[in-house]
Amino acid sequence: MNPDHTSAQPARITALPDGAEFALCLTHDVDRPYKGFRSLYYATQERPGYHLRTALDRSNPYWQFAEIMELEDDLGVRSAFYFLNEQHLFRDRPPREWLSPEHWVQHLGRYEVDSDDIAAAIRDLSTGGWEVGLHGSYHTQHDRDRLRTEKVALENVLGEQITGGRQHHLRLSVPETWEHYREIGLSYDTSLGSTTDCGFHDGYHPIRPFGDEFVVFPLTIMDQALPDPATSPDAARRTCERLLIDAARNDAVMTVLWHPRFFNEREFPGHRALYRWLVERALELGAWVGSPGTLYETIDAETVEQQSVSIGTDSERELVSTTAQTGTEESRRGRGNRREEAAPQLRSASSSGGDTSL
Repeated sequence: MNPDHTSAQPARITALPDGAEFALCLTHDVDRPYKGFRSLYYATQERPGYHLRTALDRSNPYWQFAEIMELEDDLGVRSAFYFLNEQHLFRDRPPREWLSPEHWVQHLGRYEVDSDDIAAAIRDLSTGGWEVGLHGSYHTQHDRDRLRTEKVALENVLGEQITGGRQHHLRLSVPETWEHYREIGLSYDTSLGSTTDCGFHDGYHPIRPFGDEFVVFPLTIMDQALPDPATSPDAARRTCERLLIDAARNDAVMTVLWHPRFFNEREFPGHRALYRWLVERALELGAWVGSPGTLYETIDAETVEQQSVSIGTDSERELVSTTAQTGTEESRRGRGNRREEAAPQLRSASSSGGDTSL
């Protein structure tokens, strides 16, 4: 990657691996692997007996690494886990933030990526073929030096370089944060999306915002934006089904985020089953399923689509145009015709290589 290369125009990537009907990228943001004092807060909202018990005993319902690995191994897929190295409120942040409840929420329950348990989990994931990436901390969308510090700390634990990641709370400054990612040696970002609305709001295909090797994978689904699968399971599945069919019809790359804590059925009933169903349904529809880092390795740098694309975040939008090769639309129509002629075949990713609220 050449971080100084900024003259080329943005481009859409339309290639898919191995003739897949579409791609499903699986990601997990490791915000808070320890429930800790949040049990007391949740006890004031609902099920006080249960939440108080989780505060007083030694159970940790947010530690779901082994459960996710077992589930995905059973499905024959791999995902990306993005680890958060949040700043210390009193050591790293200015005094004006110390009394702000907003900042208490962000820093409560922070963890060290080089602590024994976290470091062991990181290495187990990598050894098992899962991708490990960066979850840029709350204040880093404008802070290249802090992003670099967090990346280096994670790589020191992992023992190898990481490829990409996502910003905490999707806090993204376009294109500044991507420039920071590229400058510190990351190849992709998955922060472009919504915390409250599921859909292909930023297009069906990954973006090369600088026209070089750096890639943005727009986020399609965040778990908390779905209808609650505990109270509205049919509505949650309908939302996922609609987006899967939309992805298949448009040869799309669909990226989903399931926070690890959502896999605990006592805390978040229905989410684990919905995630399994989503992956199984994607495979039935002929999807390639895996981590963004694995998909990045397969991308054809010459395959781009000519169109204008709106790039932005929940709070900002920026219009950019794209350049392309000819013949891409004809290729897409050809894949569409094959879908009508033959039943989808099961596919999965090769094994390689993952909270916005309290």
